[in-house]
Amino acid sequence: MTMRRIILTAIGTGAIAGLALSGCQRKDDQGPTELTGRIFVFNYRVASATYMITLKKIAPIPDGTTAVAEFENPAGGDPLVIHEKIYSFWDKITLESPDLRCVRKDRPYSVSIKLVDASDKTLQTIKTEVKSDLDQTVLPTKPLVVGPAYTANPDVFREDGSTNYGKDAACPA
Repeated sequence: MTMRRIILTAIGTGAIAGLALSGCQRKDDQGPTELTGRIFVFNYRVASATYMITLKKIAPIPDGTTAVAEFENPAGGDPLVIHEKIYSFWDKITLESPDLRCVRKDRPYSVSIKLVDASDKTLQTIKTEVKSDLDQTVLPTKPLVVGPAYTANPDVFREDGSTNYGKDAACPA
């Protein structure tokens, strides 16, 4: 191999490596986080369902940043909104909705998240959808346990040995 061919091969290899690495760079419009998870959490013990969204920090987050998350309300009506203070040292951010009713299997529910800094300037907007692989009818409408010691709920487990898990008839079809 001639010296000229070696130099041209090295230049070509360097150019290809440079192009490949530039594809790995973070885009300026991406924001300081990326979406890493979105699920519904069903807790049968306390008869609750919630959205849970996780974000991973990929760039610095300024002090005083807040996440404003709007979750579609499966029962209908206005979206459920939370405001969560984000700390700059967090590497993972978890956002959880208030308790839900009427979650339906395989139906997409929309979620919108805005990260805003201390001066209310939007740093990032994330829009996504969450689907459940379960219908909320698998949950009782009354908590199975009450109190810090997980005492059996007397409204569910009655003294005569019968049970009443309840049914939520107010959900839209």
